[in-house]
Amino acid sequence: MRYATALAADPAATYRRVDLAGRTTGADPHQLVALLYEECVSALRSAAWAAEKRQFAVKSERLSRATAVLFALEAGLDFDRGGEVSRTLATFYHGLRQQIVQASLGSNPVPFRDAADSLEEIAGAWTTLKAG
Repeated sequence: MRYATALAADPAATYRRVDLAGRTTGADPHQLVALLYEECVSALRSAAWAAEKRQFAVKSERLSRATAVLFALEAGLDFDRGGEVSRTLATFYHGLRQQIVQASLGSNPVPFRDAADSLEEIAGAWTTLKAG
């Protein structure tokens, strides 16, 4: 019964884990990057909401998630094959992380929304790259 109790402790977190596992199983590298973009944007928007509602523990957790995803995106860059695009993305991810960390010290949600908007632009370009 301990297993069921652990799952029931945070049903939303359990759903997110199951959903993520379902979406990543069999995904190609392009789809995985798209999922990382989606996860990071979601984390940033949740952090903005939490900042507005003064839910500082939620804000902190979501910003940690966004930062971890940005590190994963940067770690996955192939500088040999990606050349200048990879270098530009590395600079972008690094700058976004700095913006997030700096903004995390306050309670203004705008920097988190701005970061999510910027990342959504990149995600849109990534999606059209696969479609094209």
